[in-house]
Amino acid sequence: MTLRLSRTLAVLVPAGAMATALVAQYGYGLAPCEMCWWQRYAHIAALVLALGAWIARDARAVRTLVWLAVLAIAVSGLIGGFHAGVEYHWWQGLTSCSTSRLSGDPLDAIMNAPVIRCDVAAWTLFGISMAGYNCIGSLTAAAVIAGLIRRGR
Repeated sequence: MTLRLSRTLAVLVPAGAMATALVAQYGYGLAPCEMCWWQRYAHIAALVLALGAWIARDARAVRTLVWLAVLAIAVSGLIGGFHAGVEYHWWQGLTSCSTSRLSGDPLDAIMNAPVIRCDVAAWTLFGISMAGYNCIGSLTAAAVIAGLIRRGR
């Protein structure tokens, strides 16, 4: 029972995070910076691993895939924490800006691409940025899922 719940959460957490990010981007025009993309990549990896856990038949393989998904969720949370620190100017980031992904003429895309700064929070709620919420939510979820897996042994 706990393995099934951990598999379910391992799918729902990154899927929910990605859905939130995509709604923010396409519904509210909040273009992601480079560090936002890093967080997304970790959630995509977690989602693929967690879906693999639903396909796998062997209990050991399922447990391993869920553990790897938990690790990817935690990595996204840690990147989010680092990104939030950059946004709050607690430390300097590895990069200061990036451009959004555009299609069409490559030269035109490069010349007219908006610059999205990593050190400026595009949105906050109660003083916490999206990266901060990703940190809190992802690390909490990773701890809960890990606890479920350990309890199920």
